[in-house]
Amino acid sequence: MTAETSQTLDRGLRVLKLLADTDHGLTVTELSLRLGVNRTVVYRLLATLEQHALIRRDLGGRARVGLGVLGLGRQVHPLVREAAMPALRSLAEDIGATAHLTLVDGADALAVAVVEPTWTDYHVAYRAGFRHPLDRGAAGKAILAARQHPMAVPGYTLTHGELEAGACGAAAPLLGVTGVEGSVGVVMLADVVPERVGERVVEAAREVAEALR
Repeated sequence: MTAETSQTLDRGLRVLKLLADTDHGLTVTELSLRLGVNRTVVYRLLATLEQHALIRRDLGGRARVGLGVLGLGRQVHPLVREAAMPALRSLAEDIGATAHLTLVDGADALAVAVVEPTWTDYHVAYRAGFRHPLDRGAAGKAILAARQHPMAVPGYTLTHGELEAGACGAAAPLLGVTGVEGSVGVVMLADVVPERVGERVVEAAREVAEALR
């Protein structure tokens, strides 16, 4: 800690991060041990966070992330979209196909940023806000592949005609970005996706991930 930082705020943020990393919540004792502070301090931190609905406590006394974080989360998409746009523009112009950034939204894949190429005679129309099940389309399947093999070398996923007849998709997952689960991809009208497209999509996903770190 430095003179310019707040120890109490730092501890409160650490509590939120610890709770976000568990599905079953944590007790006061568990938080006390992980933070290296006494239980009284933890009680005060939880009481403050609970007042702002950032945490909640179940009947067993375990603390969990509260619904108040959703209000903060609504501001995430615009920030992520802004950071991703340069890499998406470059990808769309280079490949000549519609590029997109897709994030997980519950059980769906949600397109939060889309860039169409400027020089092609025709391309697939794809709009921000479009959603589809995670197990359909390259964007969602790339995310699921990263979940199943988190330590694997980054690769790309190809699909054909799963979301739109005659359209192919290629997507690569975003890796190494805390709190963001998504993919970068392109969709094009083609029978076969050229090999260089998949490699270029992986490169673009890496660029977006770096911009978000």
